[in-house]
Amino acid sequence: MTHLHTAAHTSLRGWLRHLAASDRLAAIRPGVALEHELAAIAKRLDGRQAALFPHPGGHPMPVISGFMSRRAWIAEAMGVPEARLLQHFRAAAEKPLAWREVDPAAAPVQQIVHRFAGGAADIRALLPVPTHSEHDHGAYITAGLVIARNPRTGVQNVSINRIQIHGPDRLGILILPRHLHAFFAAAEAQDEALEVAIAIGVDPLTALASQAIAPIDCDELEIAGALHGQPLPVVKCLTNQVRVPAEAEIVIEGRLLPRVREPEGPFGEFPKYYSAREEREVIAIDAVTHRRDPVFHTIVPAEMEHLLLGAIPREATLLAHLQRSFPNVTDVHLTVGGVARYHLVVQLRKTREGQAKNVMLGAFAGHYDVKQVIVVDEDVDIHDANEVEWAVATRFQADRDLVVIAGAQGSALDPSTTVGFAGNKPSPEWQGYGAKMGLDATKPLASAEHVFTRVRIPGERDVDLAQAVAATGAAALVGTPLEAE
Repeated sequence: MTHLHTAAHTSLRGWLRHLAASDRLAAIRPGVALEHELAAIAKRLDGRQAALFPHPGGHPMPVISGFMSRRAWIAEAMGVPEARLLQHFRAAAEKPLAWREVDPAAAPVQQIVHRFAGGAADIRALLPVPTHSEHDHGAYITAGLVIARNPRTGVQNVSINRIQIHGPDRLGILILPRHLHAFFAAAEAQDEALEVAIAIGVDPLTALASQAIAPIDCDELEIAGALHGQPLPVVKCLTNQVRVPAEAEIVIEGRLLPRVREPEGPFGEFPKYYSAREEREVIAIDAVTHRRDPVFHTIVPAEMEHLLLGAIPREATLLAHLQRSFPNVTDVHLTVGGVARYHLVVQLRKTREGQAKNVMLGAFAGHYDVKQVIVVDEDVDIHDANEVEWAVATRFQADRDLVVIAGAQGSALDPSTTVGFAGNKPSPEWQGYGAKMGLDATKPLASAEHVFTRVRIPGERDVDLAQAVAATGAAALVGTPLEAE
């Protein structure tokens, strides 16, 4: 079914009402268990319907999952055709729109306040945090936008990090070597805590903007404003200087503690494997604020909502990066089979031999997570895995079209990069160390007549099957029932 809209959906509750009206939101029976059962149901509905869980585990706060689990839905939330998804996101990332600060009295997310000083509150009782995968070490917040300020410049950064519930006022967090890591390192070098906020339950465009691959002093909330077409309303936290989306459902206010590490994990991550239990950073909670009757958002790890939230901003960034040097690159796609991070397909309007190999090298430089690049011609649908495999099968020869780059930085969460460490986890500087592979699956620019001409039947795309198929059954046309002899 095609759903066409011209206006962006800038409200989570409005988007959920829209999904419900188009039979894309399933209301689940009350009381589903927070441990495993909730995630199991959401996974079974993945890509078909979002799932709304009333009173999960007997908790009064409902849980929502899967409301961005198809590319077409994300384009629809933006208010653009799916074909313009990457261009629209790229335009917003290149021209962010400064946010607008509002008075706390006008911020729905601060309607209810819970202070944590002196053990006055317990995060485990306040929020219905699910336990997702079989070997996860407890309950995890998986859809929290972690917002922090650069200690040197004051400019904010937004990211989604996995966050484990450690205790009534304590959280564990995985911080990869990106902007939040740099902010915390600067604060910790001064033996200072880093103020943070965790926004849970934001509109789909703000969630998507949080995953933009942007410079260190670019606030992703301003990219959200550009996607909205108007400044995003934000409000200052009650216990620190961080600004958060004023219309979020829930915000946790806290501090990343210097010189403190506690065991976190294992946790089932996007590559569909578990990351190990290790000593990681810790957040002390100072307050929780939320709307009246809030909704808690959880992302089921490694399923489509998780993969697409990461893939689309990366695709937009990689496309822009490649087109600066190769304007004849027409499209890119991070494949689901490649966990929407590691395997990239590039569509190229080839004009020179050898060009595809240069494009591969540019793609590897565009993001260190990219591990495999397949370059194909314009006639190949890069969103169709069968089309891409067909191009490799018929246009690629390993002795001349394969590029292998050894000893390169890759994803620290790729388990294949740990092979060779004899069961010991590599030290941080070796995590993600591996190889890159590129496949040139483009046709030669010159070839004998029809050697690389695709087989087509004239008029096949214009056939109207509803008109072509006879109303009477096939058996009647041949005169006898079609039975085995």
